[in-house]
Amino acid sequence: MKIEVLGVGTTKFGELWEVSPRTLVKEAVSEALSDANLKLANIEALYVGNMLSGILGGQENLGALFAEELGLFVPAFKIEGACASGGLAVHNAINSILAGVYKTVLVVGVEKMTDYNPGEVVSALMGAGHDEERLAGMTFPGLYAMLARSYMEKYGTTERDLAVVAVKNHHHATLNSKAQFQFEVSVDQVLKSPLVADPLRLLDCSPISDGASAMILGSERQERSKTRKTVWITASSVATDSLGLVGRKDLTSLASAVEAARKAYKMAGVNPQDIDVAEVHDCFSIAEVIACEDLGFFPKGEAAGAIAKGKTTLGQGRLIINPSGGLKACGHPVGATGVKQIVEITTQLRGEEGLRQVKGAKIGLTHNVGGSGAVAVIHVLKNE
Repeated sequence: MKIEVLGVGTTKFGELWEVSPRTLVKEAVSEALSDANLKLANIEALYVGNMLSGILGGQENLGALFAEELGLFVPAFKIEGACASGGLAVHNAINSILAGVYKTVLVVGVEKMTDYNPGEVVSALMGAGHDEERLAGMTFPGLYAMLARSYMEKYGTTERDLAVVAVKNHHHATLNSKAQFQFEVSVDQVLKSPLVADPLRLLDCSPISDGASAMILGSERQERSKTRKTVWITASSVATDSLGLVGRKDLTSLASAVEAARKAYKMAGVNPQDIDVAEVHDCFSIAEVIACEDLGFFPKGEAAGAIAKGKTTLGQGRLIINPSGGLKACGHPVGATGVKQIVEITTQLRGEEGLRQVKGAKIGLTHNVGGSGAVAVIHVLKNE
């Protein structure tokens, strides 16, 4: 499999009160078209990743809506898969190209969350949970707190170990002008922040965010820019697990991520040790720790210690995790996240990220999760 990333774009993430979803999408698409040196007339299909537009905004038909808004009257599809909606949109776009149906495809991930009160957003997000979990009053912070407690009891990890994840990602976000939180935090600040769901505190949690990201994918181009490296998506895989935590054999791992990663590595012909830079789904600090082990970057029980020793941060480790700031500090507009991750890895592999550039990066990976691990999407990218 070899799909070229022709162009990418992303808006700033954050509490964008005065900006509509239409404006966000137009901005991201305009940037992607300019980056690709293409026009809307070159686009043959549109895939939109989004989770909450129907529940919060009362509008489900986003494919047609954004096609009309862009003046792009082509086949258009909305893809929903909880917080993995963006990654799934990319996966479906890739498959349409591989099938020979389209040659040049636009993918958009978008979410507008801050226009609604927190209770409405929390309830809407639990639309990705199991019925019994909702009836019990569970939220995703509560579900991931259960994962965190299980992990801590099994491996002896402490709250201080988890806090370092937030510290690292906030540091990376200070170098990202499009991040929601462009400021440092200390371990003590994390540990003193209010409890949300024991043992997870406010600064262990990703925020409610607005934002959009876009990318243009295509089969191999005959003409390429001579001034930048070409980036290819060489693997795109999806796996699923049970919708809820009940009945899972192991609460210290997400089986969907393990399986999707296994398939992606095989498809791309690489091993975990070959990855130079990764954007992983750190919706909570424990999620990044578990992800680093599910992806094979560290043995079970060792990721938190490795992160605490600075082995995944810019300027120190060989493998850099979440140079954008991750969901924690860059922000988490849920439908946009999976697309933004690939945008970040693309620009990293081109060598365009300035102060947060991962030196010598040749192979990158994205890890996008829906719900508490019900679905996982993995992409592997390479440059040339």
